[in-house]
Amino acid sequence: MFRQQSVGARLLVFLCVMVIGGLPIFAQSTSSKAMVRVVVNEAHRRVDVTVDGKLFTSYIWTDTIKKPVLYPLKTAQGNLVTRGFPLEPRAGERVDHPHHVGLWFNYGDVNKLDFWNNSDAIKAEERQKYGSIRHTKIKRVKSGNRRGELEVEMEWLTSSGKILLRENTTFIFHASENARTIDRITKLTALNERVIFADNKEGVLGIRVARQLEQPSDKPEVFTDASGKATTVAKLDNAGVSGRYQSSEGKTGDSVWGTRGRWTMLTGTIEQEAITLAILDHPKNAGFPTYWHARGYGLFAANPLGQQVFSNGKEKLNFTLEPKQSTTFRHRILILSGKATADELESQYQRFTSEMK
Repeated sequence: MFRQQSVGARLLVFLCVMVIGGLPIFAQSTSSKAMVRVVVNEAHRRVDVTVDGKLFTSYIWTDTIKKPVLYPLKTAQGNLVTRGFPLEPRAGERVDHPHHVGLWFNYGDVNKLDFWNNSDAIKAEERQKYGSIRHTKIKRVKSGNRRGELEVEMEWLTSSGKILLRENTTFIFHASENARTIDRITKLTALNERVIFADNKEGVLGIRVARQLEQPSDKPEVFTDASGKATTVAKLDNAGVSGRYQSSEGKTGDSVWGTRGRWTMLTGTIEQEAITLAILDHPKNAGFPTYWHARGYGLFAANPLGQQVFSNGKEKLNFTLEPKQSTTFRHRILILSGKATADELESQYQRFTSEMK
């Protein structure tokens, strides 16, 4: 975008982006009001986040998916960017990996327990190998113009119900005319024993995207998790499938998987709406810059803690929290109407790191 422009022109474009609130040029002005309401419904185990009365996302906690998630995620125009299965299956979408629900945060090996792959599909005789995350408390909610907040508490449990970690997470929801943004600030605290996040490719912040945002594929594939369990991803009709990954380091498509980057974006089209879905890593996060566990079949994940498989054995990180020790992860998720350029995403990234210290 900027290669043939003068330094002055580049500066002018950058300043224009910042003046309109850090949103891409196509997002227009943020001066228009958008009322973000965060509404608690304990009886139905959910917190709904609406913008001008229309659903943006919900924080939900059910026993079947074994961790609280944000589901669904919608664009400013109301299009769904997350897969419906297993909660609300939609015609033509994949039905693999039932633990991939909405937007979530967990890990594949915490004190030898698999939190990532747990779901109701796990056989009873195998459940002792898996951990789960339990919602325990809504600590704070706040609604407002173009911004809403939700603070919650969770517990990371062993299969026998012992608490390994306490999680305190703050979600900050931003809305403008052509953009939706989620900041997820996650503080994990070990309780009475050492907690080891053993190097594992399954983690940590993940989104399972709608079929239209997958990358086109002309063959079935088999993916094996860290425990050796294989899952077949079937070949499907590619009509309307338009996703394409691009990282901050210039990697594109399937080449993004297993590489590091400050951010990665996924662009595509749903119902004639051009969309950019992006995850931004933060310099203070453990393992920065994160490795990207970004698969063409629709798994879009940032994994800073699992390094061995992504580096072909050249790196290894067994991240450890001693009793009472804490760590905090900071991420921003962007859902933009329009296809952003790398320069626009980099401007978004600089804004994120300047806002969140």
